[in-house]
Amino acid sequence: MKEIYQGSCHCGSVKFSIETDLESSLRCNCSLCLRKGAIMLSGTEGGFTLLEGAEHLSKYQFNTHVAEHYFCKHCGIYTHHKPRSNPKIHRVNAGCVIGIDSLKLTPDLNDGAAFS
Repeated sequence: MKEIYQGSCHCGSVKFSIETDLESSLRCNCSLCLRKGAIMLSGTEGGFTLLEGAEHLSKYQFNTHVAEHYFCKHCGIYTHHKPRSNPKIHRVNAGCVIGIDSLKLTPDLNDGAAFS
């Protein structure tokens, strides 16, 4: 069941909300996602809102420069990204979502060639 969750980076400079279902948890095996090791939750189109801290975000892009990966400039935490496979949605770092224990999620493994 989809719900709206709130989340933030470690230092609290970046805050967001996302409409998601915990069943959407996934891990990507692209070169970037393997290194960051995050479990991600997929949002619905239009279901992500950056509540605070746009000025505290840094964006990283690689390869095709379609996917946009965002990190807090202060604490370095990856908070969210727009995937190359569907740049109209956002995926968030489940570890940043308030009230979610990302270690208890059972994420799908997705091929980074299609999902980063």
